Amino acid sequence: MNGYNHADYAWSLQKFGAPRELHHCGGWVLERDTPGGDYKDAMGLYPFFVCEDWAKLSKDLEAMSEDTVCVSLVTDPFGDFNPSLLEDNFKDVFKPFKQHYIVDLNVPMEEIGGKRRRKHARKALNKLEMDVVEEPVTRIDDWLDVYDVLIKKHDIKGIRSFSRDAFLQQFQIPGTVMIRALYQGKTVGAQIYLIQGDVVHAHLGACTQEGYDLDATYALDYYSFQHFRGEARWVDLGGGVGVSADGGDGLSQYKSWWATNTKQTYFCGRIFDYDKYNELVLSRNTPTTQYFPAYRFGEFN
Repeated sequence: MNGYNHADYAWSLQKFGAPRELHHCGGWVLERDTPGGDYKDAMGLYPFFVCEDWAKLSKDLEAMSEDTVCVSLVTDPFGDFNPSLLEDNFKDVFKPFKQHYIVDLNVPMEEIGGKRRRKHARKALNKLEMDVVEEPVTRIDDWLDVYDVLIKKHDIKGIRSFSRDAFLQQFQIPGTVMIRALYQGKTVGAQIYLIQGDVVHAHLGACTQEGYDLDATYALDYYSFQHFRGEARWVDLGGGVGVSADGGDGLSQYKSWWATNTKQTYFCGRIFDYDKYNELVLSRNTPTTQYFPAYRFGEFN
């Protein structure tokens, strides 16, 4: 189990819930105290739930029903599951969520991204030095410097902000790679990748303002497609910003320019104890909402 399904990845998120291993399907969730602290609920790991055997997830859900109010998760875009069978396990909420933008590394480089994007990337690559860091923990300070720029620029809080300790754990997971963009010897951009089977997940990326001015994002993406070619089949660029599934944000548009394919993810929710769930909704004076669980409305705003 590598990447998002490695135990160290689950434990890197322990600030936001207690990692619980699902022994039947081979996945992880985070158990959290509900508001008020009387009960427990569970959520899949950020940014999506990965497991070894989706057909056995129902057994783990049955075990969770004994001590958990509800569970919610977003499916792995490369998950090997039958949507209709998964819907049977999540009768309360099952709906399409974000599209993930995928690059097929079997596609020739001159067919990826369009002429304008490739031109931007090549121009940037002529100015920048690229460095592949197979042991990202050795460059954690460089990463934290550029990621802090992203956090401040977009006012990122909560689980997406991570922490130094979280990154220390993640950077030691087998198959984690950092690619840096340097200008005059200084890191101006970096991407973190998690390799899982034949998929390379673009976990996180960030640039300094100088990096943005130099189009380091274009350089990092285009260079990564070349670097991972022959090592994996797919690069998962991820989805858009926030909890919206409409793909109308700027990040979605940027990723769509590179993508050769898309993969659908699904948001899944199941209530195990309706009495406790409704009690929590009433106690929070929750407005009418499509958010699940409703009593946590606004938690990622």
